[in-house]
Amino acid sequence: MLASNSDRERAVDVLRAAFAEGRLTKEEHDQRTGRAVAARSIEELQQLTADLPHGPGGAAPTPALPAAFHGRGQYGPPMYPGPVYPPLMPARPTNSAAIGALVCGLVTPITLGISGLPAIILGHKARSEIRRTGERGDGSAVAGLALGWLALGILLLVLIAS
Repeated sequence: MLASNSDRERAVDVLRAAFAEGRLTKEEHDQRTGRAVAARSIEELQQLTADLPHGPGGAAPTPALPAAFHGRGQYGPPMYPGPVYPPLMPARPTNSAAIGALVCGLVTPITLGISGLPAIILGHKARSEIRRTGERGDGSAVAGLALGWLALGILLLVLIAS
């Protein structure tokens, strides 16, 4: 694909930043800048800046394009896919026992403290599983534990007082 003036300017900006950071010597900078100004294709510009970080903060360069993208499209012009992004990581699941502990802890006023014991049991079970598997939900498990112990304590005080 033919390079535009803005593509050449971007490549020169990357070279200028690399020179300012000390990644290129004066001779390398001058040589690469001259080649960037005279470049006819985007591939030539990519070759000039492939070993340099692009953008502020020294971000890693984008990986080289797979060979399939250098061929011609179905109707003629070369294909260029644009930026290559890393795959998204799936979110870790929330532990179901932690959710159960929180629900049991929250319904203790309705059940007059009887659901406090299941909240305690599920909370300890959930924290153990979370440490072992790395799932989310530790806060829910702790909240269920706290509400369960609180309800159990109030229930015991009421039984002792009566």
